[in-house]
Amino acid sequence: MPEIVITEFMDEAAIRDILAGRDVLYDPQLVDRPDDLLAQIGDARALIVRNRTQVRGALLEAASKLEVVGRLGVGLDNIDVEACQARGIAVHPAIGANDLSVAEYVITAALVLLRRAWTATPEVVAGKWPRMTTIGREISGKTLGLIGLGNIARETATRARALGMQVAAFDPLLAADHPAWQLAKPCSLKELLSASDVVSLHVPLLPSTKNMIGREQLAMMRRGGVVINAARGGVLDEDAVIASLRSGHLGGAALDVFDTEPLDAARGARFAGLPNLLLTPHIAGVTEESNVRVSELIARRVLGHLSST
Repeated sequence: MPEIVITEFMDEAAIRDILAGRDVLYDPQLVDRPDDLLAQIGDARALIVRNRTQVRGALLEAASKLEVVGRLGVGLDNIDVEACQARGIAVHPAIGANDLSVAEYVITAALVLLRRAWTATPEVVAGKWPRMTTIGREISGKTLGLIGLGNIARETATRARALGMQVAAFDPLLAADHPAWQLAKPCSLKELLSASDVVSLHVPLLPSTKNMIGREQLAMMRRGGVVINAARGGVLDEDAVIASLRSGHLGGAALDVFDTEPLDAARGARFAGLPNLLLTPHIAGVTEESNVRVSELIARRVLGHLSST
């Protein structure tokens, strides 16, 4: 059986160059074959995953020799960290390696949703000329509200300010004298929602953040405001977003993460026909460049752990 099992996609150069000489099973579809995964994990010392592989319960029980888990990303809600700690299994997220990719996604989504011109494509193709209905807004001079001011939010704030935006943030866990507040005006959640043209979420999924932005909070936003969630599904109430878009209160939304992933056809149908909506498959942190950075970082950390034990 393999020493290292990789269940989701990873830059193959990192496997070839950094993990050379190790017994590696790389099968990016293994996450979708749980029985095969359980059969392969028994002797593995290392497991490398993205966000879909559930490192908990039966998988941990089957992985009796597991020493280290490498997470090709930063969120750990698919990993039972406490159970890993209890067994002495190290967990290594790729902190910092995809910050830039997510920040660029947020800024791009804000630009697209405010400008609105992209919605004209079907009509232009059909020979129509909808100039008056696709006049959008400039991003310069608008206010970006960041819910959470961690590393990714700080990268986002830097780029937003460069485009002429004002930046506000809500982060009760960040010390008042932290240097990050030089990038954003501190405010309460209610103040942020009411003052922002674009609201972007940057918090983990915890019991305290579950559906933290719902109908009541969206109603506090300016009419025509835009909301972006590239953090975790569950921190933004999807049904509330749908209702607000249908009513015309929200001017746009971009969702890269969902309560249930992958989003199946039945749940996806709820979003059909909504105006000014961007849906993407949990890809904000994945670009060609970030995939290389993330893969190299995790390959080196996993190798370092295995080499030291």
